[in-house]
Amino acid sequence: MFAPEGPTFRELAVQALSSVERGYDLLAPKFDRTPFRTPAAVLDPVVRELRELGPFAGGLDLCCGTGAGVGVLRQVCRERVTGVDISAGMLAVGRDRERAPDRGGPRVEWVRADARALPFGPVFDVVVSFGAFGHFLPRERPVLFEQVRSVLRPGGRFVFPVLAPARPGSPLYWALLGFDAAMRVRNALWRPRFVMYYRGFRLAEVSAELARAGFAVELRPVPEWGRRADGSPRGRLVVATRSGAAAG
Repeated sequence: MFAPEGPTFRELAVQALSSVERGYDLLAPKFDRTPFRTPAAVLDPVVRELRELGPFAGGLDLCCGTGAGVGVLRQVCRERVTGVDISAGMLAVGRDRERAPDRGGPRVEWVRADARALPFGPVFDVVVSFGAFGHFLPRERPVLFEQVRSVLRPGGRFVFPVLAPARPGSPLYWALLGFDAAMRVRNALWRPRFVMYYRGFRLAEVSAELARAGFAVELRPVPEWGRRADGSPRGRLVVATRSGAAAG
């Protein structure tokens, strides 16, 4: 599951007993050698879709980690790309990568901030996020989506992939169910909490929450991710467009 240069079991255990911020600070130097980094198989189709929607002047990678989404935005934004994350360690790894020579392209900046209190005005044309929503409890999502809307210009897009839920009874279904159950027990018994749940991000609920926050929501099947046995897409791209005014 992990490359030889990746984190040891002990390092993962220490991370799991830390807060979200501290845990990712500890994991940051080896994060890109774990399966937690969003793979190219997910990122590349999003680049294709964004090229159809863009080009964009400025983009924000929400909860950017070491910058997988920043790399996506560099390919579709002309002027400015910003990565925002609560972990200083993850930002440092991403920033060091950007210092490589001959990068070219838009200006890239890295900002430490809580996604629930973004320090920007409406200056972005597109916001992306990859694999971060499990760190937010369902009751926190309305605030999160309102914050995203507040940093987008009118007509700006909030874009992120959502994979289909695991088939009930499949090995993946039981693995995710077990992980979430273990995390709930851990957070009931240990402080600080580490919020990371895989099964609470339901597409119908999220679409309704985005609409209430003032977005028009489109769901785009992604052919590269294939289809399930029943013919439904294995994954969709959520394209939420900021309307002129938020819904009540």
